[in-house]
Amino acid sequence: MGATTRTPTVAYKPRPGEIPTNPGVYRFRDADGRVLYVGKAKNLRARLSNYFAPLHTLHERTRRMVMTAASVEWTVVATDVDSLQLEYQWIKEFDPPFNVRYRDDKSYPFMAITLADEAPRVIVTRNRRIKGAKYFGPYPKVWAVHDTIDLMIKVFPIRTCSDSSYKKAMATGRPCFPGQIGRCGGPCSMKVTVEEHRAIVEDFIAFMSGGDQRFTRELTVRMREASAAMDYESAAVYRDKLQAIDAVLNKSALVLSEDTDADLFGIAEDELAATVQHFVIRGGRVRGVRATTIEKELDITGAELVDQVLQRTYGAAVEADIPKQVLVPVLPEDAAELEEWLRGRRGRNVSIQVAQRGRKAELLKTATLNAQQALMLHKTRRTSDYVARTQALTDLQEALDLAEAPLRIECFDVSHLGGTNVVASMVVFEDGLPRKDQYRSFKVEETTDDTDSLYQVLTRRLAYVDRGDDAQDDPADDPADDAADDALREAGTEDAAPGGPSQAAADDEVVVTERRRPRFAYRPQLLVVDGGKPQVEAAARALRDAGHEEIALCGIAKRLEEVWLPGEDFPVILPRTSEALYLLQRLRDEAHRFAITHQRKRRRSDIQSVLAEIPGLGEARIRALLRHFGSVAALKRATTEQIEELPGVGPKLAASIHAHLGES
Repeated sequence: MGATTRTPTVAYKPRPGEIPTNPGVYRFRDADGRVLYVGKAKNLRARLSNYFAPLHTLHERTRRMVMTAASVEWTVVATDVDSLQLEYQWIKEFDPPFNVRYRDDKSYPFMAITLADEAPRVIVTRNRRIKGAKYFGPYPKVWAVHDTIDLMIKVFPIRTCSDSSYKKAMATGRPCFPGQIGRCGGPCSMKVTVEEHRAIVEDFIAFMSGGDQRFTRELTVRMREASAAMDYESAAVYRDKLQAIDAVLNKSALVLSEDTDADLFGIAEDELAATVQHFVIRGGRVRGVRATTIEKELDITGAELVDQVLQRTYGAAVEADIPKQVLVPVLPEDAAELEEWLRGRRGRNVSIQVAQRGRKAELLKTATLNAQQALMLHKTRRTSDYVARTQALTDLQEALDLAEAPLRIECFDVSHLGGTNVVASMVVFEDGLPRKDQYRSFKVEETTDDTDSLYQVLTRRLAYVDRGDDAQDDPADDPADDAADDALREAGTEDAAPGGPSQAAADDEVVVTERRRPRFAYRPQLLVVDGGKPQVEAAARALRDAGHEEIALCGIAKRLEEVWLPGEDFPVILPRTSEALYLLQRLRDEAHRFAITHQRKRRRSDIQSVLAEIPGLGEARIRALLRHFGSVAALKRATTEQIEELPGVGPKLAASIHAHLGES
């Protein structure tokens, strides 16, 4: 691998001047002719030259794609918009392994109106290819679609019966069974003609497309007119329809102005994957939500990811599915070309915008938050799924050349604030699942850098491996200050100090239990450190000095998701879709989260202890100070006069606080 990486570039690099400067689409192929990657460019020569830079300068995964390929070819197109369309077609046709891969979280149910039928009916379906159908949604659950339909047919009684029931009713002149019980309002109910039913269907579609205010006004006027004419029976019918409309509207609250038709995309991503929350907004209301998971093979920017998402969303969309406005977290580089492409598909103008302020920005935050939660859930499910866990441990064993699958893995991370309040965390996964009751945190009093901190922490931890069942204590922080307690609380358990009581109140009964800490002497099969080669070498030194070189070791570097082994000059590159890489990433992220949590707790304790030294300043005033100024940094920047503004703090005490914080 080392010799290959030092090669200036690949043998199939085109000669100077061969690549045109026109816009176009390019494909990388392997030796068997399989398309590995498809991309587009406004200037083919400028874009492709990036791939043929010296190999050591390329992103690790880009280098792997370039070295896997055996040839590159390109097609020149007339315009940038043409390149968009061709790129989409080729990605759909060839499904290249190095392009992003989409996995819809589920097959979502839609409400469909079969407009191609003589008497269109409303159905619930997951089939998006019904000829001539008008779709609404997607909906998160099937029952949500049925609930909406039940309410809608009270206002717009259109056909709901099957095609066979419709044909039988029309042939015999007897109403279909749903029509007899008031569940079908088609011509088969014998209450309306085909033409009258078609008009009701058009009103149904207009309402679902965002024209709800018109129908609300019309029904309100009719109800009042009927009431004024003392036709109370008709007034009650209009009242019930208005209530049904209100119920439908309450299911999709007004989030933007009533004339807003837009699609909004919230995106969350990490180095391996991304999740997209697509909000379909029609008439200012969220009419549907779709979640998609994307697996990334090459490292791409947020703007490039948005580009790919929009191409996939609208590549096969019909005119009615493309809104006037597309709201995204970041504009792609070819936003103007995308707008032109969408305009050609819709037949009218389409704008692509970043939601920066107001209600649109708030809605984007909501979509992004949902995407973040979906990404976390996606990673958790992959790690917790038994088959995926088994595959992850097997893949780790093979990739790291271990004698056995690492059933117990411990991961370490160091956190500090400008070199102060240095702490480290240890998280434990057994059989691919977190064991929060065995998490530990460490104080590092004196250190030179992260590698020294890591060496100290691992030395302290490894000293307990040899103690076996006699180990009663562990090298973590003092129990009263141990953030493992926080982890246990997150897991729903309170952990007392060793041998101490833990109390839980249920109704009026107090149950007292005793619980010993888990032994710290369990031997891990694999140690993972957050970092690259320097961190791994520091950990390897700790293993050597402790006499435990039999324990496997690796590091995971965040920026490129490279897996480093001790003594190696180059990292192990696991596929982006690898279950093993997902497990290592989860370990690293969990260790980082736990370290940050404990470090913040210690910083809060430190500033409170500093403030507690000031005469006349009790716990209540300390809490009030921190709450009033919002942060320690803001309190330190505050003047004596600003501190004095707090109720209960006089000039003398304010001056004392200001002076004390200036010295700390």
